[in-house]
Amino acid sequence: MAAKYSRKASSDVERAMKKRKAGTLRIGRSKKKVKSRKQAIAIGLSEARAEGRKVPKKAARTTSKKRKTTKKRKAAKR
Repeated sequence: MAAKYSRKASSDVERAMKKRKAGTLRIGRSKKKVKSRKQAIAIGLSEARAEGRKVPKKAARTTSKKRKTTKKRKAAKR
């Protein structure tokens, strides 16, 4: 069975985690420090995707609020 992530992708995530631990990892245009471990992993994976590494696609996000409003709209149309 093939691996989901390439070795280079995991090294990109590892680099991001080390930068977070050192306090030098920053996010977005605001350049705020990253404090969350999950955010550091997301940044590493995003950079790996941008470089064309073997990384699965992002999962589709659906919030419970969005689902509720969609249900309301469908009910209102009926």
